[in-house]
This record gives sequence, C-alpha cells and structure tokens, in this order.
Amino acid sequence: MTKKDLINKRISAISLGCDKNKVDLEKMLGLLQNYGFEIVDDVYNCDIVIVNTCAFIQPAEEEAIANIIEMENLKEKGIIEKIIVSGCLPERHFDSMKENFPSIDLFLRLRENNLICQKIESLYGVEESKVKTTNDRVLTSGKSYAYLKIADGCDNVCSYCTIPRIRGRYRSVPIDELVDEAKLLANKGIKELILVAQDTTRYGEDLYGENKLIELCEKLCKIKNIRWIRLHYLYPEKVTDRLLEFIDKNEKMCKYLDIPLQHIDDKILLSMRRKLGEEDTLKLVEKIKNTYPNISFRSTFIVGYPGESGKQFKKLYKFIENTKFDYAGFFPYSKEPNTASFFMSKQVGNLKKKIRAKKINALQQKIMQEKITQILGEELEVLVDYFDSNTGEFVGHSEKLSPTVDFGVRFVDNGSVEISTFVKVKIYDFDGSYLKGELL
Repeated sequence: MTKKDLINKRISAISLGCDKNKVDLEKMLGLLQNYGFEIVDDVYNCDIVIVNTCAFIQPAEEEAIANIIEMENLKEKGIIEKIIVSGCLPERHFDSMKENFPSIDLFLRLRENNLICQKIESLYGVEESKVKTTNDRVLTSGKSYAYLKIADGCDNVCSYCTIPRIRGRYRSVPIDELVDEAKLLANKGIKELILVAQDTTRYGEDLYGENKLIELCEKLCKIKNIRWIRLHYLYPEKVTDRLLEFIDKNEKMCKYLDIPLQHIDDKILLSMRRKLGEEDTLKLVEKIKNTYPNISFRSTFIVGYPGESGKQFKKLYKFIENTKFDYAGFFPYSKEPNTASFFMSKQVGNLKKKIRAKKINALQQKIMQEKITQILGEELEVLVDYFDSNTGEFVGHSEKLSPTVDFGVRFVDNGSVEISTFVKVKIYDFDGSYLKGELL
C-alpha cells in the first residue's frame, strides 16, 4: 500500500476520561488530519478507530474495556479494519492488555502519541514518514471553548491517586508554546480557554524554578479574540492571595475557582497526603467567601476513604452544610492497586460508601436548589456552545458555570443567535439539570 492509498482511510475516535485526556486525543487527530486522513464522527462509517481511554479508577477502566469490546465486535463483523487503544489504560496495564485483547492492532503508549501517523503507516506496511509536530488540533468540545493543557504528570503523590504512576512527574509546557497554541485556538473562533493540568497551580516551577501561572495567564489575556480564561484543578495550598487578587481584578479571568479539597478532617487529610490541614482549609474557604464573594467556588470530595468513621463523615457533611459551595462533587473512594491507600486497613464497605455519597450529594442538591432561586430573574452573559436540535434550544454557559461540569443555560433562538458568540439571557427557571432563560 502507498501513502496515497493510506490517506483514503477514514479515522474515527472515542474520547473517554478527563479533559486532559481529551486534549491528547485532539492533538493526535490534528496530526492525522494534517497527514491527510479524513476524520469522521461515526465509528460505523470509518476504517480505523482510536479508543482513547481513562484508567484513573476502576469504573473508568470498565467503561474503557466495554468500548474496546464493542469495537472488537465491529471489527469481527468487518465494519472497521483497525483498532488503536491509546490513553491511560494501555499505559497502566500494557502487558495484560496485549495478552487479553489480541485482536487490538495497536496499544499506543502515552510517549508515542506524537508518532500516531507513523504507527498507522506500520499497521498498513507503508514506508515510515518523517515525524512532524504541530499545535493544530481537531476540536471535540465544540466551537466556543477549548481546554489548554499546561502541564502533564503530577508530583503530589496523594495516597489514593494513580496519576503519578501513569503520567509520571510534573512537566510544564513552555509559555511560548502555550501562547502559540492559544492563538491557533483563537483563530479557530474559540472564545474561552480552560486551563487544565493535574495541578495547574504548580505551573512553571519545574521549568523555570518559580511559579509562572499568573505570568502565563497575563500573556494569554493579551490574545485579542480570547474573552474568558478559566482555571481548573487548583491545589488548595497553592491558592495564594496574589492569585486570588489576579483572578478578581482581571476582566478576562473567569470569576471561578475549581479547588479539589477532598475532605475536611485532619486525620483523613494527613492520611491522604494532602498538604493543607483542616485549620488552613477553613481559613482558605473563609477568605474566598468573605474577601472575594464575586468568585464562584467549586470543589470535589472523597467519601468512604479508608478509616473514615461515621464521626468524620458527619464532620464533612457539616462542613458542606455550613460552607454552601456553589458547586461540589462527591465520589466514593476507589481502591486502586499501586496506591498507598490500597494497602490501608479499615477499608470502608462499598454499601456504606454508596450510602454516604448519596446522602451528601442530596445535601448538595438541596444547597444548589437554594442558590438557584437567587439566580432566577438575573440577566447572565452566556457563551453559546451548541444548538440542541432535539429541543429546538441553544445551550451555553456563563462565566460562573464551567461547561460540562456545572449547569448549562438553555434558551430559544430569536433568529439571530450564532455559536461561539455572547448573548444576554434572563433566567426564569431551573429543570434540575439546566437553567432556562429568555434571550434578551
């Protein structure tokens, strides 16, 4: 087969896992598109499928394996020719994956992502071409916002987390490369950048010897067509007064914080290897709520961590009840091999974990309902993300609503709305999943 024949192959992809994983896939698709391949949405109408997997916790692995088996069935029926499995699953379980899924044509290691074109050439017996680099991406999140991955890996070694073993040490992307990538995204019509890493607040320390997150944001703010910049995954001990002040004062910075706190009990936090204890966590939360009331606050928590007693869970429950986070997610602890917490005694039973998660999620839903009533009647500036043909509504998000993780805003078109533009919407209802508004 020649290269000319090869580029007639259509490629589709299944994106699983976090937004950082999504960026990896988008960059691979960018390389493939630049090579000459046609990228299609339908796995039933392609020749090659990439299953980009997550392996952070067991449910994510199960979802990935289910998708792989489904693609194997399509290959067996002759609908697709080749299956490539990429992402964290083959990185975490490379040898066992090769043994258990012999019909998979390629397991792509993370360090090989930039070789995707050459790997496909090899699958079809085509002479290997020269490796090319590009910042171009095939965006899978729509036309209004995009994730900007500013670092990979993690140095925090939290007791429950598999990421350092899968992704390695923390590695920042140079500022100039990120600015170039952001300009490319802006030229594609992107209006919002969501900065992501396993820990965005450590950006630059490995590369420059000092923290450079604010300096990076300042450069990104100068890009003309970028209107909003949002920060995800801020580690609490790195949320400084300088960073809070910068977010509060800079008009392009979304007034939004995503800070995973994980728990509030000192013993649990110490066992988790979190660097901020109960007292300092309470001070940080109080500072944000009192000094920066205009900033929306999201957090995530783990329930049923090894040794979590009923009393410690009640303390967490009370903390959530008193703090009234704008948004919060609660996840049952997942016992993952090769993590420190895997070997801990006093593991909490699955039923008890589920009950605790259900109870505290119900509390947060009640808090959310109370907060939503305060929004009713307000006029929000909304970035339009997409049109839902099933309901005849446009869907977008506001500065204080991060797309996909928080509530969307639905409204009916008046004949002038375009994707990736900003509109004013007056909120009049909440259906449990979306804010409903009237276009002004």
